[in-house]
Amino acid sequence: MAGGLFGYAIGYFAFDGIEPWLHTTQYWDSYQAAVSWFERWGFWAVFIAGFSPIPYKVFTIAAGALAMALLSFTLASLIGRGARFFLVAGLMAWGGARMEAVLRRTIDRLGWATVALVVVGAIVYHWSGRS
Repeated sequence: MAGGLFGYAIGYFAFDGIEPWLHTTQYWDSYQAAVSWFERWGFWAVFIAGFSPIPYKVFTIAAGALAMALLSFTLASLIGRGARFFLVAGLMAWGGARMEAVLRRTIDRLGWATVALVVVGAIVYHWSGRS
């Protein structure tokens, strides 16, 4: 959580200084995607980035640069990151060394599957006329 708040502070206080550097890195496209997600989803964008293999640090900087409400950012980060880490820890406690081996091979796929389910859920919700 401290790293997420540090990323938020970088975005909030120093984005103008790091933006030229960001353009020269592999993270610029991810940053642009994060901005687009924030405009549409806000809290949920941070939650999904915290839970999934999406580069969370990019979302923390984007949240600060876009001046997302700090309380919303903190809650989304705590819930998303906490859920991911407690899920992994629980699975490892339950399955031991065998589960650890399975998770090492599949954790990214599980994360992307979660993102896909959320996207499908959002589309269904949108098409049902509730948005």
